Amino acid sequence: MEPAVLFKNGWMFIRANLTAILVSAGTVLSLGAFLWLFYMPPAFDIGPEQPIPFSHRVHAGVKSIDCKFCHPYVARSVHPGIPPVEKCLYCHNYIIAGHPEILKEHAYFNAGNPVPWVKANYLPEHVMFNHKRHIQKEVLCEACHGDILSMDRIKGVRFKMEFCIACHREKKANLDCWLGCHN
Repeated sequence: MEPAVLFKNGWMFIRANLTAILVSAGTVLSLGAFLWLFYMPPAFDIGPEQPIPFSHRVHAGVKSIDCKFCHPYVARSVHPGIPPVEKCLYCHNYIIAGHPEILKEHAYFNAGNPVPWVKANYLPEHVMFNHKRHIQKEVLCEACHGDILSMDRIKGVRFKMEFCIACHREKKANLDCWLGCHN
């Protein structure tokens, strides 16, 4: 068949079935929108669910608790340190001690188990990030972790090299790969 005849037959097919085509396309778009709305919010961009809901907005924001109080090793180690359950109970033995989530903390403490916090921030395994160096250079936690003071649940970040390089260039910091991150 000639291309003109094929085009004419194709166009006639589309015109004859326009309603069915539009209904099918509308159905697919509606289904896609429904699935997006059903599966994305409210968990969209809020990070992993933790075994005990913890609000950085309340603790670091409203209560103005310094990051270093809960993450005690951040200024003296490569790792910031995850707060032990005893740190939580330091305050929560007295503050809302009977709350169901605080009772979960007591259960972990009484069993001698740490709270199994779910990791939110990820670095590639070959990168050695040194929190101590950044704290000593007065880099604010928010520079990497975002507006923690407004987050009930940490969104988490998958750090990539271009993020770090852009920051180092902006602050005129060391860009030597092996002295900086890959040691």
